[in-house]
Amino acid sequence: MNNAPPDADARRAARPVVCYPPDHLPAPDAVWTARLRAGLMPRETVTVPPREARCLRIPAGHILRITCIEGPQVGDLNLWNAADLSERFYSGKTRALHGTHLTTGHRLWSAFPHLRPMATILHDSLDWYGFDADGAGVHDVIGTRCDPYTDTLLNGGPYHHCCHSNLVRALAAETGLPPDRAEPHVHDVFNVFMCTGFTRDTHRYFTKASPVRPGDSIELFAEIDLLAALSACPWGDCASNSTDTAVCHPLRMDCLAPDQAALAEWQPPPPNGYDRSHGL
Repeated sequence: MNNAPPDADARRAARPVVCYPPDHLPAPDAVWTARLRAGLMPRETVTVPPREARCLRIPAGHILRITCIEGPQVGDLNLWNAADLSERFYSGKTRALHGTHLTTGHRLWSAFPHLRPMATILHDSLDWYGFDADGAGVHDVIGTRCDPYTDTLLNGGPYHHCCHSNLVRALAAETGLPPDRAEPHVHDVFNVFMCTGFTRDTHRYFTKASPVRPGDSIELFAEIDLLAALSACPWGDCASNSTDTAVCHPLRMDCLAPDQAALAEWQPPPPNGYDRSHGL
């Protein structure tokens, strides 16, 4: 390591600047949200088995509810425009706009060139958790997903029921795409119910036992027609670093229809208004 310069402390003392001030983003109206959630009607339900993934289509203006139903379990969520898989969830930009962990009022944004809200979180039963003494929070957009490539790199052999492979199989089954064509559409996830942070000394990504319990749920309002895929992670509640000892449980996805009167003045957001000329 190089020796610190004489003005090292002054350099470190530079004031941090929030890149994307949150007051520049419109927040969901609380009264409208309450009207929207009142009297929700079930439209379709899918149970995601442990160490597997399943898909569910959520029409624009409907709600995706993800529920812990039997025991502590985290899930890896992918979202696509149901009519165009090239428009998919962009965890990096969502993280830049809202922070490392998401909760009520935050939006899940789509990738370039679309960059528009795909979904808005209307309700989060774990919003009480905040950030704990370790700096950990719930529902992160910093982890990417467990995958067979990293497993092979670190452990010398593939594990086929990781979230990446689970999502590939689920998307292939839903769309009819062969696995090698489905795989490029699988992307960095929204880690539902996962409790994560960065270690204070080395800033390494860590997990800890999720605080989720049966009955806990998170609700996402579909701003556009969505195809959702959820993997019930093979690490269970992520209390340990081994799939051999992890206890895994199913998760449930519900598509819920609100009272149409609550949607009378709502419109799906258009794609981003940038003209894509890039100065040429």
